[in-house]
Amino acid sequence: MVSPTVVLPGTQIPPSSFPSASSNKALALGPGLRAIQSTTIESVTAGALHSDSRKHAIWVETTGGRYQPSVGDLVVATVHHSAADVFHCIVTPHTPFAILGQLAFEGATKKTRPNLTAGSLVYARVSKVEKWGDVELECFNSATGKSEGMGPLKGGTVFEVSSGFARRLIMGGGKGGVVVLEDLGEKLRFEVAVGRNGQVWVDAGGIKETIAVGQVLKQVDEEDLNVEQQQKLVRKVLKDV
Repeated sequence: MVSPTVVLPGTQIPPSSFPSASSNKALALGPGLRAIQSTTIESVTAGALHSDSRKHAIWVETTGGRYQPSVGDLVVATVHHSAADVFHCIVTPHTPFAILGQLAFEGATKKTRPNLTAGSLVYARVSKVEKWGDVELECFNSATGKSEGMGPLKGGTVFEVSSGFARRLIMGGGKGGVVVLEDLGEKLRFEVAVGRNGQVWVDAGGIKETIAVGQVLKQVDEEDLNVEQQQKLVRKVLKDV
């Protein structure tokens, strides 16, 4: 397995590092990168450079540090307050409130829009990021009108993990070297919403089961457990729930 290239802020990414693609699909820039010219891509953060040929995407993976919103990211956000036709939401404690339109939900109208109060949780996608403007969120796919798993999150508990670990979880299927959700899911029934902002919402029906799932995620993140160690941890936890 080839080790990923480590980049620093200001590093120009050579075309040889771009993912190969069989089509003319445009290159998708993920977190940690920006285009400064039509043919020049530059890193804006330190981390490991990763690419995905299937999605024709490239991004910088950071294991720690503060999360910065990027268009397309899925996040678990907390409603702070509402005003006019929008909800002001907390995505991270160090960034301004993100704006979520009250009609930015599947099938929402002025009569059917969700009644969210301070402290309510939503699973949303970052739809717009401007350097000097607001970050905007939506809880549906604007192209299809469908929620696709996004929307208000009721019950459950939120656990905090690193933003790098959250991205690995979102990859799913063990692609990011994380198998605990799949392994736990073989024995436990639970719902999970992983936010790129390091917030993971878990609802396993009962408090004991929910806490167990969340603590496993935190331990794998904090101790950087490999696949074998993750499987051993899951077996141990399942004996106690």
